[in-house]
Amino acid sequence: MKLGAFSLSLSVKDLQKSKEFYEKLGFSPTGGSMEQNYLIMKNDTTLIGLFQAMFDGNMLTFNPGWNENAEEVNPFEDVRQIQKYLKENGVVLDKTADESTTGPEHIFLKDPDGNMILIDQHR
Repeated sequence: MKLGAFSLSLSVKDLQKSKEFYEKLGFSPTGGSMEQNYLIMKNDTTLIGLFQAMFDGNMLTFNPGWNENAEEVNPFEDVRQIQKYLKENGVVLDKTADESTTGPEHIFLKDPDGNMILIDQHR
């Protein structure tokens, strides 16, 4: 199973302060905007998302159909295929994708320690 690009999504209190901090670690903005209250930041092949007032806690994020440069990857496993595989293997999903649709969709699940995982397909 290929989950796509990986990033860590961080819930931040002050987007500007977080941006400045991660820039000192060599990250630079590659997506999002201050006006939208989120930034995607990159350092080489490492991605982090900074999200202010969008969700509680931090989560692992995977983007099927994208690489670390937000470029389309073909072929790719649709989030609905991933969902089917996870369900068949006894993984409980907190939010499921609508299997009657195509295109952008997402699912949420938790690992055994309660860490949130988002599988977020944008295409």
